[in-house]
Amino acid sequence: MSDLFVKVCGITTVEQLEWAIDLGYDAIGLMRAPHSPRLVDVETARELIAYADGKIQTFAVGLTLDQVASLKDHVDTIQLYEPAEVESLALASDTPPASTQGLDYWFYDASHGTGTFSRIPEWVHDVDARCILAGGLNPGNVAEVIEHYRPDGIDVSSGVESSPGTKDYALMKSFIEAARGVAQSER
Repeated sequence: MSDLFVKVCGITTVEQLEWAIDLGYDAIGLMRAPHSPRLVDVETARELIAYADGKIQTFAVGLTLDQVASLKDHVDTIQLYEPAEVESLALASDTPPASTQGLDYWFYDASHGTGTFSRIPEWVHDVDARCILAGGLNPGNVAEVIEHYRPDGIDVSSGVESSPGTKDYALMKSFIEAARGVAQSER
């Protein structure tokens, strides 16, 4: 469990990016889905990617490949809610993928980006891919989720925000401390 992967999604500013780096997150997500309060334009996303280079992994996150196409050659991983033929793909869904071939990560997200927590089905353990749990995680429930499901990683966004789209340093700190605390205790 010591290799637990922790990603914070919906980063919109250099300050938030610095928090993620300083707090020890493994990756950040840059949201390109138009309906999201965390949407960053392409220019801002490229500035954040350049700043993150060599410091933290970057994910371009969208529902479809079209939404992240302008960033696909600049980020470490493309995270989508549909299968696509790209290098370094993270597929997010609430159903088992038809195939895990070519997947770097599989994100179980029943919330479809809404941040609403729902019970995670036991079959997630049967998916032959690096499983990242997402959707409704926060500092108050992340330790229990990790202890029960033992995922390869976790992803948070609205659970560390003081208002929609605005990350909160104290919540980001509490979240990663809870996640890493469980990972450390299970060594």
